[in-house]
Parts: sequence; C-alpha cells; structure tokens
Amino acid sequence: MQPSDRMSREELRAALSLSGIFGLRMLGMFVILPVFAIYAEDLPGGDNLTLVGIALGVYGLTQAILQIPFGWWSDRYGRKPVIYVGLAIFAAGSFVAALGTHIYVVILGRMLQGAGAIAAPVMAMTADLTRDEHRAKAMAMIGSTIGGTFALSLVLSPWLNRVIGVPGIFVMTGVLVLISMWVVYALVPDVQQPSRPAGAHGLEQFAMVLRDPRLARFNYGIFVLHALLMALFIAVPLELRAAGLPVDQHWQVYLPVMLGSFVLMLPAVLGPGRRERMQALLKGAIAVLLATQLLLPLLAGGVWGLAVLLLAFFTAFNVLEAGLPSLVSRAAPLGSRGIAIGVFTSLQFLGAFFGAAAGGFLYGSWGTTGIVIFGTVLLVIWLIVVAAPGGGQRRV
Repeated sequence: MQPSDRMSREELRAALSLSGIFGLRMLGMFVILPVFAIYAEDLPGGDNLTLVGIALGVYGLTQAILQIPFGWWSDRYGRKPVIYVGLAIFAAGSFVAALGTHIYVVILGRMLQGAGAIAAPVMAMTADLTRDEHRAKAMAMIGSTIGGTFALSLVLSPWLNRVIGVPGIFVMTGVLVLISMWVVYALVPDVQQPSRPAGAHGLEQFAMVLRDPRLARFNYGIFVLHALLMALFIAVPLELRAAGLPVDQHWQVYLPVMLGSFVLMLPAVLGPGRRERMQALLKGAIAVLLATQLLLPLLAGGVWGLAVLLLAFFTAFNVLEAGLPSLVSRAAPLGSRGIAIGVFTSLQFLGAFFGAAAGGFLYGSWGTTGIVIFGTVLLVIWLIVVAAPGGGQRRV
C-alpha cells in the first residue's frame, strides 16, 4: 500500500475528533426519543399530542432553516468560530428544555437546540482537512458514529430515564455539548480555508450553488435518502409489534442490524475513492434500497424477515450517507463549500420532515403498500437522475 493510500496522521485526527463532536452531540439527542412522549404526559400541555410532536420535530425544522446560514458563515468567518457559536446555542437549548415546566418551554428549548445547526460547518471542515481520495472514509467515520450513537441510545434510554429522568437527560446533553466545544479547541486541527472567488458575495455564492446540476443531483439524493428512512420507520415499529415483538424489545433487532450494517459497508467506503468506483457504489446502493422497498410487503410478516430487510437497507443507507457528502464537497464551487454543504444538509432535514409526514399518511391509508409506492417512485427518479449524462461526476 502506497503512503497516499492511507490517511495521514492529521487526516485521521481530524476525522476522529470531528466524529466525536457529532457523537457527543447526537447521543443526547437520540437518547431522548424513546422516552419523551411518555415524560410529556405529566407536563402541562403534554396531553396534546400535536404539541408533543412539535416538541420532537421543531428541532429538525430549525436545523433545516439554519444549515445554509451556518454553512455560509463558516465560509466567511471560519469553521471553528461558527462551530463554537452553534454548540453554545445547542447547549443553552438543552438547559432550557431541562428546566421546562410546560410543554411550551420544552418546545423553546428544542428550537434552540436545532438553532445550533453545526452539521454543515463540521462536514465542510472535515472536507477541508482531508484529501479527495480519503474524504469518503472521513465522512464514513462521522456517519458510523451517528449510527452507532443511535443504536447505543436505544439501549441506554430506558436505563437513563430510570436513573436521571428526562430533565437529567437534557442536562446531560448540554454537558456533552460543552465537552464537544473543548474537543473542537483541543483536538481538531486548524484549517486554512480556500479563498472565495474575486467579487463573490453570499447571494452570488448561493446562486452558484443552486445552479450547479451536479450539486442538485446530490441534494435530491440526500432528500430521498432521509425521506425513505423516516417513512420506513413509520411502518417498521408497528410491523415489529404486529409480528409479536414487544416495543421494549425492539432494540434487540435495531442494535445488531446497525452494527452489522456498519461492518458490511466498510469495504465499500474504505476502498479507493476513484470517480468510476464512486459512481458504481452510488448506483448499486440505490438499487439495494429499491429492492428493500419492493420486498417490504413480503418480509413484513415476521421479525426475522424485517431484520434482514433492515440490514440491507442500513448497509446501503450508510454507504450513501458516507459517500454523498464526499461527492458534494468535491463538486462544490471554490470557496463555497460551506454553503454547498449547508444546502445539502437543509435538504436532508427537509427530506426527513417530508418522509415522516408522507409516510404517516400513506401507512395510515394504505399500509405497507403506500410506503412501497412512495419509496419506489422516489428511488426510480433518483436512478434516472444518477444515470443521466454527468450524473455524480466530480469537479476537475
């Protein structure tokens, strides 16, 4: 193996430390999901399930709105300062939510948590600190950390709820985010960002990003990917329960599936990042997602069938979750990487919102058939877009 085939010490340090920031931040976010609705029943206003849903979902809405500004600010003022500000806002929101004596106070805290929209600056910084051929590996580390944190949260959530309760979990989240600020200061290398093109201003950079057909393909892809995830998880918990697995035992499916999918996706993301190989992986992963949609009605009747389907889905999902940010960072116009990734992550959160809303309606009306039709249409369009001339090619 040539030296260029391995990540440098600085690249590995950057990838691990930035993954740690995501992991510390997301642990507190994920661990709240399985227990919040039950906790909210005892809050004033918590008997209104619409408000409970808003308390959970408003985080994603403010994230989607602010990813682009945070990405642009990181291009203009530097990655680290913007990340510090975002983490501080997130921590403040966590402490507000912990002190919430009414559902509206918790909603305010969740809004502030989402306002710390650092995903775009962190991914842009990861791209700044890694070479093209190793960028997918660095993004895979971040994606694996997020997925591993999700799986760990499913196991820890009931125990933490018994020990410290939901307010304690919110406080823990704030503390973890403060630790993340120290990680940024002490462990993340400094970066010299590319200069912006002469005369380029925020709106001009934003327009340049929106006009780029390559970026549009990737933005559509991340929108579809997270719409599918949320729609699928409208159906899967209900199907697991219908198959005879109690809700408090669903983690026994999710945890091995998540761990297995990370092992299976490693050969794909750790290989050389050549354009032709990335194109083949992209199309192959989309095809696997399409197969999982079509097989859903056949495998939904049993726990083992659903586990196999989820294993295939998350293997393809993780490959795309790691590969798409890398492709966006390569195709981004010079000096506008933060804006490009900001648009990309905004579409990611909007896709999650759209998938949850559409999936709930379709599953309630037509069951798994509605989910299958929804996912199949989106994925067929994605395959057509990727197969179009120039689809997914990197900037040279």
